[in-house]
Amino acid sequence: MTDDDVVAIRDHDGMVDYGRKFAKDLRAGDVVLLHGDLGAGKTTLTQGIAAGLHVGEVIQSPTFAIVAEHDGTDAEGAPICLYHLDLYRLATREELDGVGYEQYLEPVDGISVIEWPERAGACLPDRFWLLRIEYSPAGGRTVRREWHVQRNQSS
Repeated sequence: MTDDDVVAIRDHDGMVDYGRKFAKDLRAGDVVLLHGDLGAGKTTLTQGIAAGLHVGEVIQSPTFAIVAEHDGTDAEGAPICLYHLDLYRLATREELDGVGYEQYLEPVDGISVIEWPERAGACLPDRFWLLRIEYSPAGGRTVRREWHVQRNQSS
């Protein structure tokens, strides 16, 4: 990890701005896992990603719906779908299967952003961004960005 992979975020607007900038590097097929305590800023970060993808809708956490789909465009202006999942209310593999979770692990026409990925246990995508949002002792938040490749995948 480099210094660029750890960012201090002061407030709500800073979290949205970080998400907007991060979205410029995302492409169809990418999966972003957001890990953080309740109230850490996962949905706020997703709002920023949505803004960076030119999604024109209001982004709210799909806590009860589990999945929300939003149309936008990527950095080159191509149409792309933002799949926003909130796994907080799920407790079993059967519940994951019931929402079609696996289809969002390789979104060929979009980008999946998954809040509470730890609820999926070991059912993770082969390649993903992990953004860990932590409360900072100095106030605000710290976002740690990590790229993960599973199952002997390359880059």
